[in-house]
Amino acid sequence: MQTINKFQLKTVADNFLVMASLSAVFGLAACQQEGPAEKAGQKIDKAVTHAEQKIDRASQKAGDKMDDAKQSVKDKAEIAEEYIDDAMITLKVKAALSNDNILKASHIVVTTVNGVVTLSGTVDSEQSLGRAMEDADSQEHVKSVQSKLTVNANPRSN
Repeated sequence: MQTINKFQLKTVADNFLVMASLSAVFGLAACQQEGPAEKAGQKIDKAVTHAEQKIDRASQKAGDKMDDAKQSVKDKAEIAEEYIDDAMITLKVKAALSNDNILKASHIVVTTVNGVVTLSGTVDSEQSLGRAMEDADSQEHVKSVQSKLTVNANPRSN
């Protein structure tokens, strides 16, 4: 009887070993190397990641360029505003000088840079020179007045 039990035990052990081996073979078969579909999927994933990174970098560069462009427009707008302000000041000073009966016969050139008015040309007296300075200085937004005016005491000799 012991022989039968040993025989049965050996058969059970052999069957167990066969089952374990088959399980290992099937398990390994299920873990076979990646096929072409898996490799293609990985390549697509890498390409998508790479494209997203490029898009992010391009977006950042575009944003930086937009910021630079906005600043440039602001700077140019400020320059244009200053130029327009200077042109308006010049216009108002010229109007004031031409409406002044004492200065009508004078030859005065008016220029304005950053609110600083420069008067150049000739006037017939010191009184006219002072009057021209007062007329220019009384205009809105004039920061200061510089005179390059000369007094020509004999206006008929021109």
